[in-house]
Amino acid sequence: MSTLTALARAQARAEGRAQPIATVRHLHLHARPFVLIPYAMAGEANAPLAALAGTGPDDPRLLVVAQPRNRDDRFAFAAELAGLLLPYVDSFTAVAEAVAVDRGRDVRYRYVDAPQLWVPNTGGVDFIRLFGRSTRFRTTEGEYAVPAGVPLLGRWLTFFAGSAEVPGSSLLLNAVQALSSHWATGQSSAEDAQLAALMAWLRPPPGRSVFEAAAAAEDPAVTPPAGPATDPSFDNHVLAPLLSVAEPDVAELSEVLRAQLLPTWRLMWQALDLLGTLPPGTRVASRWDGDRDAFSAFAQHVAEGGPPQPRRDGAVAAAARLSRLEAAATRYAVQRAFDDPLVMAEHRLAGAAFAAEVTLAKADRIDDSGKRPVLRPRIMVVTSEPVRVEPGAALTSPARLGQKATVIAVTRLDETKTEVLLELSGGMGRKLVAEPGSVPEVGERILLTTLSEAYRPGGAFPEPDQTPWTHGGPPAPAALPASAALPASAALPE
Repeated sequence: MSTLTALARAQARAEGRAQPIATVRHLHLHARPFVLIPYAMAGEANAPLAALAGTGPDDPRLLVVAQPRNRDDRFAFAAELAGLLLPYVDSFTAVAEAVAVDRGRDVRYRYVDAPQLWVPNTGGVDFIRLFGRSTRFRTTEGEYAVPAGVPLLGRWLTFFAGSAEVPGSSLLLNAVQALSSHWATGQSSAEDAQLAALMAWLRPPPGRSVFEAAAAAEDPAVTPPAGPATDPSFDNHVLAPLLSVAEPDVAELSEVLRAQLLPTWRLMWQALDLLGTLPPGTRVASRWDGDRDAFSAFAQHVAEGGPPQPRRDGAVAAAARLSRLEAAATRYAVQRAFDDPLVMAEHRLAGAAFAAEVTLAKADRIDDSGKRPVLRPRIMVVTSEPVRVEPGAALTSPARLGQKATVIAVTRLDETKTEVLLELSGGMGRKLVAEPGSVPEVGERILLTTLSEAYRPGGAFPEPDQTPWTHGGPPAPAALPASAALPASAALPE
């Protein structure tokens, strides 16, 4: 937990209301999301019990598994879910747009929009991942055939679960994480993991304090769990008698499970409405473009008859994926800071950024020490914030992302002020005269940071057949037996 988030939690506790830790929304919010609330049977590995799904607050569709231990019932549930999710996914594959690549010398195509799935919590993401793994390899022919849509459902669920691991992706989101990244409550992170308790702090019922609302939210008799795990008392006293008979009463079971799921359904749409009150960050659209690229590529892969995702990645594929995830995490952290002053404040506390006032500026300075003269303006800035950079460090300003400021000297003026001399390069045009506004003027207040959105090339990885046998490459040559190691006539030294 960061310093500012800890402070916001303490303030929320003292004031009895949640505190914002973001000024903008750092995720894409779809106008037509697909909300899925899964329930799994206790004591069974990823055995679906029920789900409430739909694309609007007023049209939830309840799916129920009468006998979660029965294979046919589980795959009938998967077929029903496929009948809801697959048409929703296919509705985004009707219209594509051309995107220029290779500096305009070529074009590629991607869909103009992409689907977005919402689940209540990280447990819902895990359910999607496991259910996708258990369905994507099923066959639609033969002795253990499943309905036609089940393997395709598994492939799409696996795709969405994989996208949830990518920092900044908005294809599969969980409400708890989305809300917690924008508001801080006065309760623990473990309590925030319960959607009802979190929403009690963010939007308490009229006439109740957040403490009363949170206490009621923690009572499963008042607010049922958001799933996939169910309440043990409900399992023992309500669910077990219904499932213990040979032929469960599906109507009664559906009524009971609907009552368990509907409170979470209403909370999910309240959470989406609450997130919609925040304006989107500037860079959210570009990350959604990346999501549309990923969706378009996978949809094309499926349409062309490509194979399902492997059960596990090989060594090279796993290393490449880890590299992409690390790059995405770094990029997402920088973009959040550049979009949001509250997030940037965390970096200012850590010494990775500081705000300063320009006291001197020489915009026409020319550096002629090289083969040809180049424009290299210098500015002097003064700040009262901690400066933890050394001469030679490269800084950027969110207001001038194409410009690099190299630290020439850092001078401590007194106990509260520090003077920093900077040399500027880039972002000023191609001439020896800087374009108007490209060089900060005296009196201007600027923010400087070591964070950068500059392109970072990915790691270089070998081909799978160039790795050792321990990592999936060709096996080592078989060793010759000892009797064949030397010619028969060769004599060993005594």
